[in-house]
Formats: sequence, structure tokens, C-alpha cells
Amino acid sequence: MRKVFALAPLALAFALTTTARAQQPTPAPQASPQTQAHPPSSASPQPTPAPAESHEYAPIQERGLDYKDWTYKSAASGDPVNLRGWARGRRLVLVVYFAPWCHNWKAEASVVARLYQKFHDAGLDIIAVSEYGTPAEIKSYFDAFPAAYPVVVESDSEGEREKTTHYDYRRKTGDARKWGSPYNVFLDPARLNAAGDVLASKVWVANGELVEAEAEKFIRERLGLPAGARIED
Repeated sequence: MRKVFALAPLALAFALTTTARAQQPTPAPQASPQTQAHPPSSASPQPTPAPAESHEYAPIQERGLDYKDWTYKSAASGDPVNLRGWARGRRLVLVVYFAPWCHNWKAEASVVARLYQKFHDAGLDIIAVSEYGTPAEIKSYFDAFPAAYPVVVESDSEGEREKTTHYDYRRKTGDARKWGSPYNVFLDPARLNAAGDVLASKVWVANGELVEAEAEKFIRERLGLPAGARIED
């Protein structure tokens, strides 16, 4: 019994020391220099946004180019459409070459639609030439996004890329993109040759997506519309 009681003071002292230590605040861990400069945010981590799809904007430039007359089949009806005959009597024509699967074309398509809606009554006409897309791809795209302007087909497979006039024109106007969709050619019907293989020796070209504000300015100038004139949508 004496041994037990002799140990009691030691046990009591140990318990008091342990309690005192437990009541002392735990010092904060020292942050590294990097942590001190950039303290962690209390907000929950945010997902990294997906990168935006790239655009291929290009200016409208007048270029020397022997642009040839063509006759292609309508994507809707299969009927032949001749460019010289179709353009006759019109004031300004945009021929836009596109691949129906191309995301750059899909980005420009809404711009082309707005330009057509805004300036068609003032004299702008548009015709689109499909390239490198199968009939099913063309149908699928225009079923989802109907066009108010005619669509014709020059090629319907990717294997024809280097055999098209579209490819030849792009190389001659400095467009080094692989597929070149979209590719925009503006024509002045009043200046087109009335006969022969070549429609025009000078055209206005955009080797990529149209910049909408620039295209509006160009169209207004070519149609003789005042810069500040309001065009009803």
C-alpha cells in the first residue's frame, strides 16, 4: 500500500503537466515562401474551361484572279445552276465556299445569314458552294440550319480536295489552309464577262471567315449605301 501511495504524487504531477500542455495553442505551421506569396483560396476549385474553337478571320482584298464560270448541281433539287446566268442582273454577289462539317464555316454561317437578311433587299445575293462533304453531311447540316440562299455542290468527298477549282483559287490567292473553309469571293455582276470561260479577272476575296463589321462596310460601299443609313433586318 505504501508503494501505491508513494507513486500517487508522481502520477498527479504528470497529469497536471500533460493537461497544461494540451491547453496551450498549437503553433501554426510555417508557410513556404510560395505559399506566403499565393495563399490558398477558401473557394472550391473551379473547372478549367474548355478552350474556345479557333477562328480563321481574313480581310476582304481585291485580287487578280481568273475566276471561271461554273455550273454545279443544286444541293436541294439536283438541278444545274449556272453562275453567269444566276448572277445576271444582280448588284453584288457573294460566292462562299464551305465544308458542311467545318467549325469555321459553322461560325461564319450565322454571319452570312445576317448579312443576307440585312442587305438582300438592297442588292446583296449569296450563293454557297459545298466542298468535301458527303450528300448526307450536307443534308444533315441544312436540315438543322436552313439557308435562305441557294446551295450548290462542287465536290462531295474529302479525297477531291486538290482537284477542285476552290483549291486552285485558294493557292493563287495565298490561302495556305488545308481545307480552306470558308472561302469568300465577292463579284460585281456588272463587271462580269458576258461570254467565255473566265467570268472576271479581278475579284474581292477573303481567305477565311468574314469579319462582320468589315463585311458590312464593304457591302454598303459596293451598293452605294450611306454609312449611317439604317437597314431594316
